[in-house]
Amino acid sequence: MSHRPTSAAPHLRRLVELVAAGAPAEELGAVAAEARRAGVDARDLAEVEGATEAALRVRNTLRQHRRRETELTALFDTAGDLAALRDLDAVLRSIVRRARMLLGTDTAYLTLADEEAGDTYMRVTDGSVSELFQNLRLQLGEGLGGLVAQTARPYASPDYRTDGRFLHTGSIDAGVLDEGLVAILGVPLLLGSGSGGQVIGALFAADRTPRTFAPEEVALLCSLADHAAIAIDTARTMADARLALAELAEANAVIREHSAAMQRAAESHDRLTDLVLRGGDVSDVAAAVAGLLKGQVAVHDGAGWPLTSTGEHGGGGTDGREHPAGAEETTAVEGAARVEKAAGAEETAGAEKAAGVETAGAEEAAALVAAAESSRATAHAVFRDGRWVCAVLAGQELLGCLVLYGRPELDDPDRRLFERSSVVTSLLLLLRRSVAETENRVRGDLITDLLTAPDRDPAGLVARGRRLGIDLDRPHFLLVARAGDAARERLADAAVQYLFGCGGVSAVHEGAAVLLLPCDGTGPGTAARAAAGQLGRLAGVPVTVAGAGPAAGPRAIADAHAEGVRCLRAMHVLGRDGGGACAAELGFVGVLLGDDHDVDGFVAATLGPLLEYDAQRGTQLVRTLRAYFGCGGSLTRAKEELHVHVNTVVQRLDRIHALLGPGWNTPEQTLELQLALRLQLLSGG
Repeated sequence: MSHRPTSAAPHLRRLVELVAAGAPAEELGAVAAEARRAGVDARDLAEVEGATEAALRVRNTLRQHRRRETELTALFDTAGDLAALRDLDAVLRSIVRRARMLLGTDTAYLTLADEEAGDTYMRVTDGSVSELFQNLRLQLGEGLGGLVAQTARPYASPDYRTDGRFLHTGSIDAGVLDEGLVAILGVPLLLGSGSGGQVIGALFAADRTPRTFAPEEVALLCSLADHAAIAIDTARTMADARLALAELAEANAVIREHSAAMQRAAESHDRLTDLVLRGGDVSDVAAAVAGLLKGQVAVHDGAGWPLTSTGEHGGGGTDGREHPAGAEETTAVEGAARVEKAAGAEETAGAEKAAGVETAGAEEAAALVAAAESSRATAHAVFRDGRWVCAVLAGQELLGCLVLYGRPELDDPDRRLFERSSVVTSLLLLLRRSVAETENRVRGDLITDLLTAPDRDPAGLVARGRRLGIDLDRPHFLLVARAGDAARERLADAAVQYLFGCGGVSAVHEGAAVLLLPCDGTGPGTAARAAAGQLGRLAGVPVTVAGAGPAAGPRAIADAHAEGVRCLRAMHVLGRDGGGACAAELGFVGVLLGDDHDVDGFVAATLGPLLEYDAQRGTQLVRTLRAYFGCGGSLTRAKEELHVHVNTVVQRLDRIHALLGPGWNTPEQTLELQLALRLQLLSGG
C-alpha cells in the first residue's frame, strides 16, 4: 500500500496562526520539525522551512514595532509630564521609573551636578535597596558616572567591577557592591547642543547580572535623559522667573510704599503748614503729629520740662508753672519745714512725697535735655529710653524737644516726618516767644504803673489790665525774683518763658523780676518755690523768689509787692538764697515783715502740736514749756513752780521733744517758741 505525501498547507496555516498569536520563536521553529515528521515531501518541506524563516522575521519586526510603540508611548507620557510640570521631583521619578521599565533593568537612577561642591550626587533612584548607594557622591572622572559627566558621552559596562576603563574608588566600588550592580549604562543630561552643551547630570540603568546593552537601548536612555534635562532646565527657568517676579513685586511694593510715603509726606507738610497759617499752637502741632505717626507726642522746653502733650506720656502739666521744683529748692524746703511740721505728720509725709516727685521730674527733664543734645549733634531724631526725641532748634539755640512715645520702630519716611515736625515746632516756639515778649513789654508797663502809682487811677489800671487780658480784680500771687547782677537779663527772659500760657505777666522793677500770676489754689510759698526752681533752670543760675498774696486790686497788689521785697531781703539775710518762700514761712520774722501781722497764725504754726495735744488729753505741755523757759531751763525750779515731781517735768519735756522734733531747743527755734508763748499768753490763751 503506497502512502500519499502530506500536504504543506496545514503547516503553513499553523505558522500564520502562531505569528498572529505572537507565539515565541520556539513554537515557530517547531512547525518545520512537525512537517518533516509528517512526511512532507522535500519541495513542500523547503517551502515550510522558508515560511518559518519569514515568520520569524515578521515576529521580530512586530516585536520591534511593539517595543518602539511602547518607547514612544513612554516618551509621549514623559513629554506630557513636562508640559504639565508642577513638581520637578515627581517628573524625575517618573522618568527614572520608565527607564527601568523600558530597558527591563533591576534599577535606574539619576545624578545631578553640585556646582558649589564640584561633584555629582544621587537625586532619584528606582529599584535601589542600598542606603550607601543612594547617598553616593562622585567626583568628575570617578567611576562610570564621573566619566559620563566629564566627557558628556554615554558609557556602558557589561561588568562594572572588572571594567578597567573607569577610575575605581573605594567609596564608589563599595556602594556598587552594596547594591549588587554588575552591568551599568549611563548617559549624560545635556543642556544645549554641540560642544557648548552643559552636563548637568546623568541617567543610569543597571542590572545585577552581566548584560550587554544594545544601541537602541542606549538611544532610548539618551531620549529619556534629554527629557530629564528639559524638565530640570524648565524648572530652573520657572524658578528664575518666579524669583524675578518676586523681586519685581518687591520692587513694585517698594515703589508703591515710596510713592505713598511721598504722598503722605506732602499731605503731612500741607497739614502742618496749614496749622501754622491758621494760627495753630504747639499743642495743635503735637496733636497733628500724634495722629500722623500713631503715637503720643509731647513738646518740652529747653530745660526738659513739658509744654504740652497728647497722651499719658506727656510728663505732666501744659505750662511752665506746673513744672516741679528741683534740687535748687532744698534750702527753701528746709526753711518751710517748721510750718509743715506744725501742720502735723500727714503734711510732712505729703511734703516728702512731693519732694520725691520733684526729684523724679528733675531727673526726667535732665534725661530729655541729654537726648535733645544728642539729636542736635547728629542732626537727626534719636531713640532713648523707649521714646524718640528730636531737638527743636533755632540756629544753634535749643528751644526744646519733640518726644514721640508708643512707636519703638520708625521707618525712614516716618522718621523724616517726625524730624520735619520739629522744624514747624521751632517756628511756633519762636513765634510764641516773640509774641510773648511783645505782649509782656506792653503788660510790663502796666505792672510798673501798678507798683509806682497804684492810687493815681485805680479804675483806669483795672480797665487797662482787662484790655490786656489781665483781670486785676481777681486774686493774684505776686512774686519777686532776684539773681546775680550778671544774670539780670537772663532772669527777665526766663520770667517771660515761665509765665507763657498761664495768664501771668512779668516786668523788671528796681533790679528784680516781678511776676504777677493768677492764684492756682496753693499758696504764695508754694508758688515761690516752684518759680525759684524753674527760673533757676531757665536762667542757668540760682534764683531767689519771695511770694506774697493773694491780692486783688491795684492797692493790694502794690502792698503785696512791698511785702515780697521785704521777704526777699529777709531771705538773703537768713542765708536762704536760691530758694522760694513767703513771709508766713519765715517764722516770727514773717510776722514782723507781713502786712497783716497774723499773730494767731504764728502761734498756731509754732505751738500747734502742743496746743492740740493738751486739748485732746487734758495735759499741760504748753504750761510746762512756759515754766521751763521762765526758769532758765532749770528742771528743779520748773518742778517747784509746777508743783510736780521732777520726773514729771522730764517726761513732759520728752513728749514736747517728740511733738516738736529734735531741733525744738536750738537757739533759733527757742526764740520763736518763747515769742509764741508770750503772744499766746497776751491773747488770753
